[in-house]
Amino acid sequence: MKKYIIIGVIVVLGIILFASGRSTYNSMVTLDQDVENQWAKVQVQYQRRLDLIPNLVETVKGYAAHESETYEKVTQARAGLTDAYNAANAESAAMPAAEADFTANQRTQDALNRALSIYVNAVHEAYPDLKADTQFINLQTQLEGTENRIATERGRYTDIVREYNVAVKRFPANLWAGIFGFSAKPQFAADPEAAKAPTVQF
Repeated sequence: MKKYIIIGVIVVLGIILFASGRSTYNSMVTLDQDVENQWAKVQVQYQRRLDLIPNLVETVKGYAAHESETYEKVTQARAGLTDAYNAANAESAAMPAAEADFTANQRTQDALNRALSIYVNAVHEAYPDLKADTQFINLQTQLEGTENRIATERGRYTDIVREYNVAVKRFPANLWAGIFGFSAKPQFAADPEAAKAPTVQF
């Protein structure tokens, strides 16, 4: 009789462990997919910005028939924007798993945002009449809207990653997370430049 009781207890414990592991695994898979999905939405907005920037540059180049020393700031700003654009464009669409890679990705996008702001300011100073150009205004509005969308999607990503990380780190789910290979995902951090007062004038 004792033997059957022991076997029964083992079977019950096995069922409990299986049910717990299955439930935890499925929950983590769902959260992991939510994070990946939200990262894809962030990347969509990054790509939208990348698609708009060449149009902005071409519009300015078409408006300014020639470059001279008077417009040196615009030329330098455009060179900086080009470098930042190329760096951001080279980033992989997949979400960086390592903290260092994620941070590098964020720095690249932040650098592009700063370079774009510097370029727009330089253009405004060199070509004040361009502010009234319909195409330029439209592109500028779209870029401003894209930056707002990026901020929104980043915020949503932060919320989802927080939920995922809490689930992965909370006991006893963290035991199953280690077994199934789930680990905490990197978060967005504030850009150090954000502490400085903004100088962009639209």
